[in-house]
Amino acid sequence: MKLHYKFNSTISFVTIHSAIFKRFILLMIIALIPFGMVKGQSFKGGVLAGLVGSQVAGDRFSGYNKAGITGGGWVSMLGAPNTQYQMELSYIQKGSRENPDYEKEKYDFYRMQLGYVELALLYRMLYSEKLNFEIGPAMDFLLHSHEKFNNEELFSPFAKRNLCLILGLSYRIGERTIVNFRTNNSILTIRTQRVNGDVWRFFDHGQFNDALVFSLYYEL
Repeated sequence: MKLHYKFNSTISFVTIHSAIFKRFILLMIIALIPFGMVKGQSFKGGVLAGLVGSQVAGDRFSGYNKAGITGGGWVSMLGAPNTQYQMELSYIQKGSRENPDYEKEKYDFYRMQLGYVELALLYRMLYSEKLNFEIGPAMDFLLHSHEKFNNEELFSPFAKRNLCLILGLSYRIGERTIVNFRTNNSILTIRTQRVNGDVWRFFDHGQFNDALVFSLYYEL
């Protein structure tokens, strides 16, 4: 199987993504205003590190076969009763991988490696002293990318920014240690050009990152 790229005009694509990016930054600023205005709030912060299993919807492969890592820092503030707001800044690896399976007569090798700086703003519901649930948006900023099919390097450009949705849960296992499991899924396509196999998601058409992330959070 060979991947064929469709080189269509990207003017509308760039315009839409730039507008969404600006709105996301504005949302982040508005959401963080209470952090600076309210005194006496309970703040916490620390570091995080974890493992990532990812795939790309629309690349004609399936399974969370691309392994990666994530790491960064976080800060949180208690809100209304049983709620918490958390901001995270981290590095995360996403992408896709397909290895040959000769028993099933699959001979192709494919690898997409994407590295992002991710800025996330999460709303967390504190279900109990140990268990809580989270939801929120994240903006990914592309640092590096590499794509290979069999022995051929592919050079279709990837979007420099991508909006994602995070859903997850956390469980406290120690006084300062928390384990977290979440899904991290693209809302916008990760490419700037159409390719064969594209799918629809929400209001966008293309390829989308889907990641399962298991992390440890440590409070400083």
